[in-house]
Amino acid sequence: MKEKSKYNGLLLLDKKPGLTSFESLGFIKKTLATGKVGHTGTLDKFASGLLIALSGYAGKLTPLFNICEKEYEAQVCFGIETDTLDPEGEVIKETDIPERESIEKALSAFRGVIQQAPPAFSAIHINGVRAHELARQGKMPEMKKRPVTIHKLELLSFEAPYAFIRVVCSSGTYIRSLARDIAIAAGSSSHLVALKRTRIGGFLLKDAVMVTDTQNTVIDALKPITPEVFKSISIPFIYINEKYINAIRHGQSLYSTLLKDIVDKLTGTIHGQVAGLFDKHNTLIAVLEQKQGKWHYANVFVK
Repeated sequence: MKEKSKYNGLLLLDKKPGLTSFESLGFIKKTLATGKVGHTGTLDKFASGLLIALSGYAGKLTPLFNICEKEYEAQVCFGIETDTLDPEGEVIKETDIPERESIEKALSAFRGVIQQAPPAFSAIHINGVRAHELARQGKMPEMKKRPVTIHKLELLSFEAPYAFIRVVCSSGTYIRSLARDIAIAAGSSSHLVALKRTRIGGFLLKDAVMVTDTQNTVIDALKPITPEVFKSISIPFIYINEKYINAIRHGQSLYSTLLKDIVDKLTGTIHGQVAGLFDKHNTLIAVLEQKQGKWHYANVFVK
């Protein structure tokens, strides 16, 4: 059996349509001979593209990846809306197909910070129950609007009734909802025919492996959690020496006489609520988070 440390890391996976995000991990778990593999940023079953898998202790870093900026390419069918806003749903509305000019004009209202209502068929919890479970029971939940940021939104092409759009957005953005709302603004209706995620933070789809790749390819593609990974998800970090590492290993408080040096350094150089600590070998020692003005251990990886 391979050393356990081989199982710790990050894998860029090219998810194919027809598989859930969870199902896409099956080959990875089998290849790495471990069930400790999770993913960040769920993709709908009909969607494809970049899925980040985290193996072993790296799974504890999931929240850091979930807040990353994301980029998508989507095919929108105008004139038909489905209850799920995707190709797997039932048709609930048919309308006229808008002109390209109307779509272009509508796009301008959806750049920047917008208020967006998630789809009823989504994994969001409503009073402890997932919205899609209520929707499938015929109890269509009220989906409250929330702010999301659309950094870039462009119409790549339009051949009625299909439009191809490119979206760069904040975490929490639903492209299905965005397509629905653009159609409404253009005096029409729509649903997504296809969706591909091409980027998460600094990670690109072109660098991902496919589920059909060989076992050796998957193992070779497993990346350790290094400062470069933190740079790719825009999480700041600092290097610390062995005396600090030993203090952390023995559970000393960050505000102890010794470790307060780390807090002082973070306060002077880090702008944000989360930071990583690495040793000189680029090994992740700990992740810290700031709450109510004080730094705390989020995860400690040194033993």
